[in-house]
Amino acid sequence: MARPDPLHTSRRTVLTAALAAAAAVPALPLPAAAAPAAEERRPVDIDNRFWNSYADWSSGTGGGTRVVGGSRPGLVIGTPDGLTEYRDPHTGRTAAYEYAVWTSQPYVGAVPATEIVASWNADTPPGTWLAVELCAQYADGTYTPWYVMGRWAAGDGDIRRTSVDDQADGRSGVSTDTLAVTDPASGTRLAGYRLRVTLYRLPGSGGTPKVWRLGAMASDVPDRFTVPASAPRPARELRVPRHSQEIHKGQYPEYDNGGEAWCSPTSAQMILEYWGRRATPEQLAWVDPSYEDPQICHAARMTYDYQYDGCGNWPFNAAYAATYRDMNAVVTRLGSLNDLTMLVKAGIPVITSQSFLKEELTGAGYGTAGHLMTVIGFTAAGDVIANDPAAPTNEDVRRVYRRREFENIWLRTKRYDATGKVRGGSGGVCYLFWPVDTTPEQRRVLRKLDLS
Repeated sequence: MARPDPLHTSRRTVLTAALAAAAAVPALPLPAAAAPAAEERRPVDIDNRFWNSYADWSSGTGGGTRVVGGSRPGLVIGTPDGLTEYRDPHTGRTAAYEYAVWTSQPYVGAVPATEIVASWNADTPPGTWLAVELCAQYADGTYTPWYVMGRWAAGDGDIRRTSVDDQADGRSGVSTDTLAVTDPASGTRLAGYRLRVTLYRLPGSGGTPKVWRLGAMASDVPDRFTVPASAPRPARELRVPRHSQEIHKGQYPEYDNGGEAWCSPTSAQMILEYWGRRATPEQLAWVDPSYEDPQICHAARMTYDYQYDGCGNWPFNAAYAATYRDMNAVVTRLGSLNDLTMLVKAGIPVITSQSFLKEELTGAGYGTAGHLMTVIGFTAAGDVIANDPAAPTNEDVRRVYRRREFENIWLRTKRYDATGKVRGGSGGVCYLFWPVDTTPEQRRVLRKLDLS
């Protein structure tokens, strides 16, 4: 049985109104958003924006960064903008780093948002790391502080990747990886935002991180205990490898109590293997050779958030997936089960986030405050076929869940726990991973979701 994950209950609770220490925010006006053509409009409560082209990177302002071209344009350190010290709160070590900073142009989309989740795809060679920050503009024209959305490295030899607690300004704040309005009922909304990424390296090393995708999903999903039922559409089942988190129970408890809590990295690994990406023997050399599926242990270690004390940080899982050859990965929301069907039909499996009581999902056999699973297809009747890592063995991972039940537990934002207390739901949060080399149909679907 999946261990209840506190991730989702903390994300949607009222955030503490502690003042975050942050740099002053330049008062640059957000540009007016161009209205898209009717046939191109996305759901009005979800907006995706990702910087990933040469033009995107060139449109920002850089202090010491350089834009590089090629098949995957991105940002690297050019001439460092300065030297700073960073004390790692999880190791106690202080080290000096050269750094360079890139800041996006202000962005406003179709959604005055209550939540924003950033994600990024990057490479950080040994001796390098990066930090992603976000500054949002309120609808009244004022600004949030620069919130740290993550300090990240692909490995754990230089710094410990970490979220940052106690960031709030009384109107909004960050819970692990999600910037949220403290009281949506007040009418407070985030009209737009800018992103800032700082690249770090050891002095004189000549190394550099490279960032080739950076962006965010902004949303204002209405509070709801139930969602309207959707009509099934023709779909398919994808041949996605099956992995159980439960067979790793007790392994490497320093990473979120071992495999029993590894639903997120286990799901991520299933998708990576579907796309033909695997860890190398060198990467897996640290794992006990007696353990089955050592790549799951590796994924848990490389997604672990030392502040959150878990492997369920959404952007960290996406960033991990993107460390594999020619992979893209984002955190987003989908507006309906038919959006999910559209992706699966195009050959793109989807990792979904949901929470539920045991009796709310027939056949699961457990309840959870937060769990990730991989949707791989639909039956002829429209029921959901999922690789659920909470299964006791790899062979038991494939499950068929009733369409109406799955649809509701995934898309709702409110639910009742076993004591009758109101808790939060993910509101359709998911991970999407896809390779650079996609089919025309896959590119069409990703464009439709504003993810290309």
